[in-house]
Amino acid sequence: VQLQASGGGWVQPGGSLRLSCAASGRTFSTYSYAWFRQAPGKEREFVSAVRSGSFDTYSADSVKGRFTISRDFAKTTVDLQMNSLKPEDTAVYYCAATYGRPITSRVRQETTYDYWGQGTLVTVSS
Repeated sequence: VQLQASGGGWVQPGGSLRLSCAASGRTFSTYSYAWFRQAPGKEREFVSAVRSGSFDTYSADSVKGRFTISRDFAKTTVDLQMNSLKPEDTAVYYCAATYGRPITSRVRQETTYDYWGQGTLVTVSS
């Protein structure tokens, strides 16, 4: 699968952005997807994920209640709706995918995902 992330940009604190990750191929539903982010000078960290064959979602504590991951099966995209953005959300956001359904304990691990998009920059500042 090939992944193409888009939707990044500049937004003021408290604002919203919607990231989209377009997945190629006809097997969209057989992959599990996640969003990670990497802030300047920091390691890449897990943001949110959704597993194949399930509507359960997983989110980092830092974004719970503010970010929502969703899939559009018709468009074969994985979207990340980000609300109430904070300056500390500034980062390059990456979408990632892995075939099948990883066990719950591995959903948040970077090494679980075999396919990565190119990243899209989100800047939150006034």
